[in-house]
Amino acid sequence: MSLAPLLDAAPAIPLHAFAATAAFFLGVIQLAAPKGKLPHRALGWLWVALMLVVALSSFWIHEIRLVGPWSPIHLLSIFALAMLALGVMAARTRNVRRHKITMISIFFGALVIAGLFTFMPGRIMHTVIFGP
Repeated sequence: MSLAPLLDAAPAIPLHAFAATAAFFLGVIQLAAPKGKLPHRALGWLWVALMLVVALSSFWIHEIRLVGPWSPIHLLSIFALAMLALGVMAARTRNVRRHKITMISIFFGALVIAGLFTFMPGRIMHTVIFGP
């Protein structure tokens, strides 16, 4: 395992990867911890900020190009941004059910499932974890 391929990549890629990793671990804590109290809210805002970094930084990553510089993963980023806004609005209006469903969906869709695709052969994270 070596961070060199990640650190040698364009600046948006390590920013994206480190923010996604932090959001993943913080998300696990958020899912396991008690809800509705000050720690959940404070960590939730930090998680939202990290997810904003993850989604926004993806627009400067063009490793996979299917339509010009874009790939389907960029559609996921747009979707994640919209869902983050909906999840925050749901929490602010005390719609706990909608907030829960939205945030869990973002966690699994944008971090877990999309994250697994970063470990496919030929991708930077595959090289980081498994070597060249």
